[in-house]
Amino acid sequence: MLETDTTTTATTTTTPLRLQNGQVLEVKSNSSVEADEIPIIDVAGIYSEDIQVRKAVAEQIREACHRIGFFYAINHGVDPKYSEEAFHQAKRFFAQPVEKKLELDTANVPDEYFGYFPMETNSRSGAKKKDLMEAFNFGYAAKEDPWSTSDDEGNSVWPSDLPGFREGMYQYHTALLMFARKMSRIFALALHLPEDAFDDYIKKPDAAMRILHYPQQEASVDDQNGIGAHTDFECFTIVTQDDSGGLEVLSKSGQWIRAKPVPGSFVVNIADCFMRQTNDFFVSTVHRVINKSGRERYSIPFFYGFDRTKKLEAVPTCVSADNPMRYPIMTSGEYVLWRAQLAKGAGTY
Repeated sequence: MLETDTTTTATTTTTPLRLQNGQVLEVKSNSSVEADEIPIIDVAGIYSEDIQVRKAVAEQIREACHRIGFFYAINHGVDPKYSEEAFHQAKRFFAQPVEKKLELDTANVPDEYFGYFPMETNSRSGAKKKDLMEAFNFGYAAKEDPWSTSDDEGNSVWPSDLPGFREGMYQYHTALLMFARKMSRIFALALHLPEDAFDDYIKKPDAAMRILHYPQQEASVDDQNGIGAHTDFECFTIVTQDDSGGLEVLSKSGQWIRAKPVPGSFVVNIADCFMRQTNDFFVSTVHRVINKSGRERYSIPFFYGFDRTKKLEAVPTCVSADNPMRYPIMTSGEYVLWRAQLAKGAGTY
């Protein structure tokens, strides 16, 4: 594993951290530390025909998602050739002139969180300097889904003169889509539900992918982030990191923890829709990126959510007379659209 140092000079006290999802959190320090709070889980057992083996993996995931909302998944079964090609295509895209990338500016896609998100658009954490990152997002297309017979290509936007880019992106998207569907059943077991509890929610999922480019950051963490503190919108996120490091997770105690790269792993984190659906039993944990690696950093998060028409009702194992439902009922699509519009309105891409 590549050792990286993301410790920076930072103030000893900070103001409360205010997030777009309504949370207000206290942070002990802006600097990050090494810790073993994020578990490494061998998920090979999710492919076992033995339900007890699948349940054993699910129990490890249950503990991680309740305690910190993050875990590393190793032996996940996704061929690395797909991530290698996706990283190659990401570097091609970001190497284009700015004016070419701006042809796909997300500002021109008002109702979706798709397209190009320019460098240094805004500061999610309120730092002096804007977040040092650029991104490109695209979404689910039934035409690329092995479970679908539809020819619908979705409403993502694509470069007109970057051959192989769309194909490379969707090859990896499809591989992660199938892994995420398998994980949906494991999450059901983790919540002590029937394994097929979410099957109707994943036939047409809200599955988006983002490629991100972070230049080396010279400013201190107090003055700038690669991407500021935030939570994700959907049910869960599967992140493919390069070996540069920089991802940091906020623990329940208010300490930033470095999620250092584990070769061959995915970083999986719970997002806000699943936190709502589990009545806060699963934790949608705040995270950020600080790139002090000395080189360019690239990452690929895959945001997995349930069918947008489905209601975000608390699952039965997470509510009781003593623990009533904490959130108003809305559909997954209504919640994601609200969060996307809120982020775009604030310029926090």
